Amino acid sequence: MTKAELIAAISDGAGITRDQAKKALDVFTESVTNSLKAGNDVRLVGFGSFVATERKAGLARNPRTGETVQRPASKTARFRVGEGLKSALNG
Repeated sequence: MTKAELIAAISDGAGITRDQAKKALDVFTESVTNSLKAGNDVRLVGFGSFVATERKAGLARNPRTGETVQRPASKTARFRVGEGLKSALNG
């Protein structure tokens, strides 16, 4: 599903305009981003959690050339599936 398809689904499901649905999705993603940047988790009960994690520095390999390069430490986000979503996926 693309962002445009998600906006259309939100618009149809909530009975709001596509502009309102786009604004709601943009505010949601911005809120999740800001929370993770501040070091906080975002938990949506029954759906899952967005968690910020630290990645240590290390060595990485360029798959095209095979060259080994130094990878700096960084932050990344992970999504942990909640029980409700897991149950829905597994029937």
